[in-house]
Amino acid sequence: MRILVTNDDGIDSIGLHVLARAMEVFGDVVVVAPDSEYSGASAALGPLHLMRPEVHRGSIEDFGGDVHIVNGPPALCTMFGRMGLFGGRPDLVVSGINPGANVGRAVYHSGTVGAAITARTGGITGVAISQSVPDEVDGQGQESTLGSQLWASAAAVAVDVVRHVIEEPPAIPSVLNVNVPNLAVDQLRGWRWTDVGRVPPRTITNATLEPRPGHDGVFRVALAWGEPADLPETDDGGAVVRGFVSLTWLSPYERETELEWDVSEGNRR
Repeated sequence: MRILVTNDDGIDSIGLHVLARAMEVFGDVVVVAPDSEYSGASAALGPLHLMRPEVHRGSIEDFGGDVHIVNGPPALCTMFGRMGLFGGRPDLVVSGINPGANVGRAVYHSGTVGAAITARTGGITGVAISQSVPDEVDGQGQESTLGSQLWASAAAVAVDVVRHVIEEPPAIPSVLNVNVPNLAVDQLRGWRWTDVGRVPPRTITNATLEPRPGHDGVFRVALAWGEPADLPETDDGGAVVRGFVSLTWLSPYERETELEWDVSEGNRR
């Protein structure tokens, strides 16, 4: 099993490092990640004729696989990977761990999800792993909150879900969007197969232009945030805010056999 790990937060993201090390239990793992943050890039490749794509070798502490750094968004990392640019075409793409749940409409803007979608368009199943953060808005969290992330919980969920996908792969290349509450494993209430909600748990409600002092004709965009929404448990965001791991297939494939997850042990049964 050859797994390509990427993300949209860049090569220095702790979530990426945790995920890469966790995936090594499945065999050959290669990291291909952006050189900087590309949150909100969706499945964009960027202007290749202007970027003149470059790849640099990198390293991740306590990770034994190859690490490649691309000067472009996560979808470009995935596209290059599926072309066999980094030692062979991967069997699976796993993207994350993103700090901030990618639920509701945030799914369509997420670079984390975009990398998995790009895998699917090239005939490879993709798994996107995200974790909620305090006070996130439209899937975005403040840098100051990341010190409270329980990365190990998201990594444990990722291992369990990826094992399931490997053992029972979808009938056609698909995208599985996984969102994990920021809770200890023994505090997770379980998992839910969910639909993509219409909105994330908290949204940007208004935007106004504020003149920038000393700069004629230049404005800053001031954003206003709404209160947390009351979402149904059947939606991805509603499941996460209630302490459940949310799993959503973002493709024409529907499972007939559902996964049972023992949250006390972190193992599928």
